[in-house]
Amino acid sequence: MKKPPSLATAMTPFPYSVDHNASLEFAQQLMAKHKVRHLPVTEEQGLVGLLTERDMRSVEHLHSGLNAKRELTVNDAYMADPYIVDLHEPLDNVLITMAERHIGSAIVTRAGKLVGVFTAVDACRCFGTFLREHFPRLEGDDDVA
Repeated sequence: MKKPPSLATAMTPFPYSVDHNASLEFAQQLMAKHKVRHLPVTEEQGLVGLLTERDMRSVEHLHSGLNAKRELTVNDAYMADPYIVDLHEPLDNVLITMAERHIGSAIVTRAGKLVGVFTAVDACRCFGTFLREHFPRLEGDDDVA
C-alpha cells in the first residue's frame, strides 16, 4: 500500500515573501512576476502574516473610494492571523482544516521558520496526481461524462 502524500511534497517550497512596509504596488509586481496569489509577510525576517490578491483588491477598492492620497502598503492589506502549520502536520489534517475554515492557503513552517505555502491550487494538483496514480485511464478512455 502506498503512503499518502505529505505536506512537504504537496506544498510550494521556498515561497516568495514581502516585507510588511513594502508598497502594495511592489507586492502586486512580485506576485505577477512569479505568478503567485499568496505572499507570506515578514517583519525583520519574522513571519507576521499573509497577503493575498483578494486582500489587495479589497483594500484598493476601499482606498479608491476615499480619494486617499497616500500610497498603500502591505501593512494596509495583509492578514495578521493566517493559518500556519508545521511541515510535519499530516496533509489530511491541513486539507480538512482549510475546508472547515473556508480558507485557501496555509503557511508552512519548520521550527518557526517559513519553508512553504500550501494553497488550494497545490491541493488540486496533489489530488489530481493521486487520482491519476490510483485510477489510471485506459486507452481511449478520454470521454467526458
